[in-house]
Amino acid sequence: MADARMPDEFFDELKPFLPAEKKVGRKGGRPRVPHRTVMNVIWFILVSGCRWEDVPLEMGCSGRTAHRRLSQWQRSGIWSKLHEHFLTLLRKAGVLEPQLAVIDSVLVRAFGGGDDTGPSPVDRRKLGSKHTLVVDANGVPLVIRTAPANASDHTQILPAVADFPEISGGPGRPRTKPEVIYGDRGYDSRATRAALREQNITPCIAQRGKEHGSGLGKIRWVVERTIHWFKGFRRIRIRYDRSRAVQRAWNALAASVICFRIAVRTAACSA
Repeated sequence: MADARMPDEFFDELKPFLPAEKKVGRKGGRPRVPHRTVMNVIWFILVSGCRWEDVPLEMGCSGRTAHRRLSQWQRSGIWSKLHEHFLTLLRKAGVLEPQLAVIDSVLVRAFGGGDDTGPSPVDRRKLGSKHTLVVDANGVPLVIRTAPANASDHTQILPAVADFPEISGGPGRPRTKPEVIYGDRGYDSRATRAALREQNITPCIAQRGKEHGSGLGKIRWVVERTIHWFKGFRRIRIRYDRSRAVQRAWNALAASVICFRIAVRTAACSA
């Protein structure tokens, strides 16, 4: 599985954000597993969907060690910093258009329950989670947040806007919110529209009870494509981790990988 091997270029971008490698002390002891080896396992689990317990021994790092390191780096804010780093690179390359945002969501099964899970309205009320994605005009993931599966879409748009990252790399101050946001009828709410306008954000949201033909589909398709990419990571397609912190780590890492792949494809096309 070629995609399950982490590219060297991705680790080169991540390395500056990682803590310094710990050396063996004067009293000796077992050497700490290198960050690169741990990241190989974390990438492998994200892409393949492998359980922590089933990580092959030949990878040089146990799943439990990778789990601890993933959680530690989440507490240090490393994954969100990495995501913002790739967004900055994409904006410098002229790929990112954060002034226009598109929002949509996807439901996934959550075996074993855990934080941010609830009865799914489309899966016989089995436990699940709802991932809400906000992307730019080109489908670059800006925000990925997780809520219980039974959370209404219109209750997620304002928290998603609040999570909008600070994006530098362009002229002027770093952008902290979009100018326009597009969404389907699930996000239709008079209160939501008013709250967005108070933040100087223009809501372009289809209204319930009105015929199709708004033309929003010509713009919204980019978020549907990004959701397809997002679900391409098998660890995301079905939720196994109960912890909110671990799920947020997966979300930020998945967004970073998507941004990295967009950057690589852009560089290849311009070469």
